[in-house]
Amino acid sequence: MNATKTAARPRETFPVFLIKPSHYDDDGYVIQWARSEVPSNTMAALNGILLDCIERRVLGEHVDVEITAIDETNTRVRPQRIIQRIQAAGGRGLVAFVGVQSNQFPRAMDLARPLRRAGVPVCIGGFHASGSLAMLPEPTAEIREAWELGISIFAGEAEGRLDEVLRDAYRNELPKLYDYLKDLPGLEQAPIPILPHSSLRRNMNTRTSFDCGRGCPFQCSFCTIINVQGRKSRYRSADDIEAILRANHAQGVRSFFITDDNFARNKNWEAIFDRMIELREREGMKSKLIIQVDTLCHLIPNFVEKAGRAGVKRVFIGLENINPDNLAAAKKGQNRITEYRAMLQAWRRIGVITYCGYIIGFPGDTRERVLADLEILKRELPIDLLEFFFLTPLPGSEDHQVLFEKGVWMDPDLNIYDLEHACTGHPLMSPDEFRATYRSAWESFYSPEHLETILRRHEANGRPARKLARKAFYFYACQAVEGIHPLQGGIFRRKVRTDRRPGLPVRNPLVFYPAYLWDIVKRHVHLAALAWRFWRICARVERDPNRRSYTDQALSPAGDEDLEVFEMFTHNASAKDAVEKARTRARAKEQRRAARQTSS
Repeated sequence: MNATKTAARPRETFPVFLIKPSHYDDDGYVIQWARSEVPSNTMAALNGILLDCIERRVLGEHVDVEITAIDETNTRVRPQRIIQRIQAAGGRGLVAFVGVQSNQFPRAMDLARPLRRAGVPVCIGGFHASGSLAMLPEPTAEIREAWELGISIFAGEAEGRLDEVLRDAYRNELPKLYDYLKDLPGLEQAPIPILPHSSLRRNMNTRTSFDCGRGCPFQCSFCTIINVQGRKSRYRSADDIEAILRANHAQGVRSFFITDDNFARNKNWEAIFDRMIELREREGMKSKLIIQVDTLCHLIPNFVEKAGRAGVKRVFIGLENINPDNLAAAKKGQNRITEYRAMLQAWRRIGVITYCGYIIGFPGDTRERVLADLEILKRELPIDLLEFFFLTPLPGSEDHQVLFEKGVWMDPDLNIYDLEHACTGHPLMSPDEFRATYRSAWESFYSPEHLETILRRHEANGRPARKLARKAFYFYACQAVEGIHPLQGGIFRRKVRTDRRPGLPVRNPLVFYPAYLWDIVKRHVHLAALAWRFWRICARVERDPNRRSYTDQALSPAGDEDLEVFEMFTHNASAKDAVEKARTRARAKEQRRAARQTSS
């Protein structure tokens, strides 16, 4: 009898919306593109975990879980349509805002309010909520507001936990907090991160992302990862990574961003690279990879060489600064300026494009010091692309915790915690000078003179200048034309008249659309002028018959003599001290080697 009742139970659809919110620009409009640059690894991971839940029928045989994944950086989110879809399914469903960073939290809340008014279960997770709860003594005002609206907060990682969330949402009984911050899951044999091609085609180059590991052993004070994902690293196996690559290749996706904060410290890096090399060289499964590493990765035997064979085309390096005092202030002790040249040249030898992060706003920074250091960097380091960040006290970081405990003013508007706005005061620069220094840094590195230099270096390495020129154009144009960091950029900016931050007026169509059209025209004229400048410089480099024999100070082989003659090692006391420490390490290493030889 019970079996008969179970068999006769009508089928249900349970819609789940995974939403990666964007954030607002300075005029209050959602930052959105026809094609966006950085794919969301969190959304891919959650989608993969949900697919596993569906396969295991965690809501019962009669319930069909239906997933809709939306990245707001390239797709408009329409709360009313979500409400209608859930109501059409009988009123059961879940909207999960995933991977929500601090600058995206206000937008997530604005999208959640109409959903909650309609009674839709809503959950918000990501680095802001997890980091704030991990580092502060009490829940912050915005998290308390979320709870007042009936929004559930998910802190921690979702592997092995979504069964519970789905069942709670199905019963419309989401608790106010899922707290897994002290219970980090293992990653081996976890469901693989995967998104459908229909979602990925909205990313530039149809790129997707996945993580090979989580956590980081270092202690950078501006970083939130160590306080959310922990300092003990966890890893996927080579088999897991092969499954991810095969699943994506099957749907025509071959471009990947590996989101590990520091892939060089993944204990499985060699097994993973070996598997990628095998797939590439024996099966012809060629993937294009972007990875993130530290500045000592070249000292790991075979790491750089195997990265090239595995298909790494671009590598992001958190260079952060060339002033050891600034690096020490950020607890970035693993960054040794004496290794920068050798590290960059190691990547250069295998033809990988290097793009580095550089932070502005350390306590000792002034406009003059920042720009003077940049001139040294441009002259002495063979960096292909450089991107600049404000030193930002992100909630979840040690920097934010220290300022909070000291009662130092920090801007209450989370929307600007995007690494391209000043969020707190600086001891030596006024807000206007701070912003001007940031803009001047971009203009300095991507000046016509230095652009020609980096393109000549690229040609001298046997690589076509136009390939690097396109990437340099994108990096600079995002900031110069759109006023947006390249990590938030994309192709063709969209603005929806009614998708404006609450509190700002929704403009009359007769005012908005002519202004929007004129703005498009102005921006594209500016883009065209920049493109013409970049093309002319690139063409001049490519026409030079001696372009492959070009050399300069940055391209000279790295050696011990650099420590005496290069300005980056002599221009201040902390640089000279870094040199002495490097020499002490070298002597100690030589003594250990001699001792081993004697004992053998």
